[in-house]
Amino acid sequence: MIDRATVDRIYAAANIVDIIGDYVTLKKKGVNYQACCPFHNEKTPSFVVSPSKGVYKCFGCGKGGNAVTFIMEHESVSYPEALKMVAKRYGIEVEEREQTEEDVRRNNDRESMFALNGWAAEYFAKYLTDNTEGRTVGLSYFAQKRGFTDATIRKFALGFCSAKGDDLSKSALAAGYKEEFLLSTGLTLKRESDGRLYDRFRDRVMFPVHNISGRVVAFGGRTLRTDGKVAKYQNSPESEIYSKTRELYGLYFAKKAIQQQEYAIMVEGYTDVISMHQAGVENVVASSGTSLTQEQIRLLSRFTRNITIIYDGDSAGVKATLRGVDMILREGMNVRIVSLPPEHDPDSFARTHTADEVREYIHDREEDFLSFKAKMLLRDAGGDPIKRSSVISDMVNSISQIPDSIQRSVYIKDCAQTMNVDEGVLIAEVARIRTSQTGDREATEFVRRQQAQIRREQTQASVEVDVNRSQVAGSSIEALEYELVKYLLKSGHKSYEVLESRRVVEINIADEIFRSLDADNITFITPIFNTILQTYREQWMRLGMGVEVPAQYFVNHPDPEVCNMAVDIMTSDDNYVASRIWLQKEVHVESESEILAAGVPKAIMLYRSKIVERMIAAQHERLKDPTLSEEEENECVKLLSRLNAVKNALSKKSDRLIL
Repeated sequence: MIDRATVDRIYAAANIVDIIGDYVTLKKKGVNYQACCPFHNEKTPSFVVSPSKGVYKCFGCGKGGNAVTFIMEHESVSYPEALKMVAKRYGIEVEEREQTEEDVRRNNDRESMFALNGWAAEYFAKYLTDNTEGRTVGLSYFAQKRGFTDATIRKFALGFCSAKGDDLSKSALAAGYKEEFLLSTGLTLKRESDGRLYDRFRDRVMFPVHNISGRVVAFGGRTLRTDGKVAKYQNSPESEIYSKTRELYGLYFAKKAIQQQEYAIMVEGYTDVISMHQAGVENVVASSGTSLTQEQIRLLSRFTRNITIIYDGDSAGVKATLRGVDMILREGMNVRIVSLPPEHDPDSFARTHTADEVREYIHDREEDFLSFKAKMLLRDAGGDPIKRSSVISDMVNSISQIPDSIQRSVYIKDCAQTMNVDEGVLIAEVARIRTSQTGDREATEFVRRQQAQIRREQTQASVEVDVNRSQVAGSSIEALEYELVKYLLKSGHKSYEVLESRRVVEINIADEIFRSLDADNITFITPIFNTILQTYREQWMRLGMGVEVPAQYFVNHPDPEVCNMAVDIMTSDDNYVASRIWLQKEVHVESESEILAAGVPKAIMLYRSKIVERMIAAQHERLKDPTLSEEEENECVKLLSRLNAVKNALSKKSDRLIL
């Protein structure tokens, strides 16, 4: 495990804006930054990053935390793995004590696969430049046929796999990498007949596939043979670290340019991306020869809401583009299409034009999806009314995918004018399609939102304070524990004044809460609130009364749930900030001290009352036990009597009838 001093150095170095900015497009808003949440599908930004506090919070799905927990959530890695990823970014050396068996079992496989893929990428790249076969076959293809420069080849880590058949496998085993990971990454295959290992990508030029954080997760290999006996491309299989539906080739290299230019260019293949980058157009990604998926579109939506598709002019390219359009529209994104001259694909076009010429061509020739569909589909329909009605149905189906009602209405009007169809008919048809096609999806999303809201209310329900702040509304144990923890985190170091024996006495909030709980030997029932309570108590005892306990102890807590809850509490609205209007009208508004003086004792009394009620209920249940002896029954009755007396005393003290 990583020692505490190193963890502190990592947190001190981590810039949350830079780290999260690698994954989503952050836009500055006041002192904070905003974006659409990467953890749930939304159209209006509710994801906020606070650089001063070092935290993020989504007010839509409720997720929150710090730079390390963001990496944990986004990359699906453990806490130590996330720490190491942040440490590597800032050049911090990580020293670990011996890991437990559970740690090893959880982390080793993924890390071994990443390490092997990284080694293989270096192996392929070195073989390309240092080996005669690599230079003769692979480098001549990249440099002469494709026109890639040395800088481009190094940037994308292009390489070559030997034609020998098992050269990579033998070299990897000799370097200490295990056979099981050679097989699980798909770099190596095993013959069923004799169990011998052989290289999957033998005699192919190699294209490493990087994930969004720059780690090699897979490879694509292209054969240079022209006999048609082998597949043109061979790709890594699905694995623990790679899913082809969730990766976009080139996104790691393109994300900053996409953010800066506020749109992404979508092409089909590896060489399309590389040639465009070399030409100076860097906001380009590819679906790596696979059909565009919803996961890929959502991944891209973290950086932009605008996609321009450059398609190949063959019939397969047109069909693939039309399928992708509807998926992009369904995610609420804007899509435009560019058709290249018949003799070109994105690769050849980029190699024969400058960056300015490519951008100018895209700007001048890009079409809205509706006009593109109309042109493509009507070209085949001719004057046939049946085919023409089919074209209209296809266009209406695309419009129905758009989630925004205003945008839908604009496209319906344009479609009605373009196709000379009554607008009312199109409106009715769009409504019918949305009801039949997206009803279930929207209903599922609604249920998901409702369930998420219920969970948030159950675990984060704040005890509201009424207008005069003299009574706490909400009386569940969990809600009151939340309220007491909230008082500690936001105001535990502060004090309020009370009048005792005709003199003013200052009461420290943290001391009052701990004193009251300790008097009844109470610990919080809800695990997450008890963890926060004990963490606060430890630091409060160490620092001393009246000293503010730094937020970092909770925001940087190893337990992501504690971190998330702490962020939720610290980013919740402060209801005791006086309105300027009231102050201008010289209306008395209670000070923070007055509010705390009323709220803290009330919350403590109500919480103690709830604990007593819980104990009373437990004794009543015990009395129902038919096996209870007479002596045990008498003890139970006596305890109930004492508990009821405490309950009545607390009821009078809190000025509230406890039912």
